[in-house]
Amino acid sequence: MPTLKLPPLLRAPIADHDHSPQAREGRFHNLTPRPANSPQPDARVLWNLLFNKPRATVPRVALPVQALDRATLDAAAEGSLFRLGHSTVLFKLQGGWWLTDPVFSKRASPFSFAGPKRFHEPPVSLAELPPIRGVILSHDHYDHLDRATIKVLAPKVELFVTPLGVGDRLLAWSVPAEKVRQFDWWQGIDAGGLRLTATPAQHFSGRGLRDGNRTLWCSWVIEAPDFKLFFSGDTGYFDGFAEIGRRFGPFDLTLMETGAWNEHWPYVHMHPRQTVQAHLDLGGRWLLPIHNGTFDLAMHAWYEPFEAVLEFAAEQGVRVTTPGMGERFDLHAPQPGKRWWREPVAQEQRAEAAAGPRRCCLHPGR
Repeated sequence: MPTLKLPPLLRAPIADHDHSPQAREGRFHNLTPRPANSPQPDARVLWNLLFNKPRATVPRVALPVQALDRATLDAAAEGSLFRLGHSTVLFKLQGGWWLTDPVFSKRASPFSFAGPKRFHEPPVSLAELPPIRGVILSHDHYDHLDRATIKVLAPKVELFVTPLGVGDRLLAWSVPAEKVRQFDWWQGIDAGGLRLTATPAQHFSGRGLRDGNRTLWCSWVIEAPDFKLFFSGDTGYFDGFAEIGRRFGPFDLTLMETGAWNEHWPYVHMHPRQTVQAHLDLGGRWLLPIHNGTFDLAMHAWYEPFEAVLEFAAEQGVRVTTPGMGERFDLHAPQPGKRWWREPVAQEQRAEAAAGPRRCCLHPGR
């Protein structure tokens, strides 16, 4: 009797997660549907976003970056936290290092030659990072999930925690299955002396033309014996912040999206005023604005997220810390930090004043 040959089993890049209350017909959904009258970008807005951005969306001078190396990180005390860029934060709790949304590539893009380009180099190279107890991922957009970074990081990472479906992407990229744990909202894990809980966010997902919302997005509650942190990932403002605050607050530090907002997509990205309100909803003590200072993803000036969130925070009496890239923040002794972006802005203004009025290239005499 001839041997029956079965076709090889092919693992789909993203598994079905229809058991999730957030999933319907293979797609994930937000708690509150997008309002029918909510603005959305039209073709003209997308054209301007891709090809006609204002000059101020990208800095015209080098930004200050405090370089880090392995020796410095090995000597860092418990409760140390470093901004490495955009939404990438490195912190040490319970003797272990953790990373949020690590992106070390030059572009937040599927292409090496096009797409948002970094304003600055990461303060530390992947090779200089210490062993990482865990990587905390919020969703699969290119400015938060970078395949090249994951492939280099994977050997030195003990655990990847992700929302549903994002873990499937890691498995497809050959990250060992025993290192990957993926969660629905309100689910979590005890790891490395911390309690990590995936909590709701209001956003969307996808890395191509046909995979929209096939993976879930989330924020994260990070609980240690001495500290409680909140990492927003990407999100619009919604009632979920108040619910998270009721269940888990107050928080010693909130790492809050503050950047890439626009009047045409308020449902999925917060305005800085909403960032401050979300921080208050959560019961936050200190607010650290992230999702800024590294990539140009909207139409606002590159420095506007910092100035805007400080203005609205001052109105509400909210304490804001703005450590520079690579600058240490001490969870035991929080400080506001330097307003590091102001000197580069001043340099830009001096250079522009020295150059005089801009002239039209087609009419040099004007």
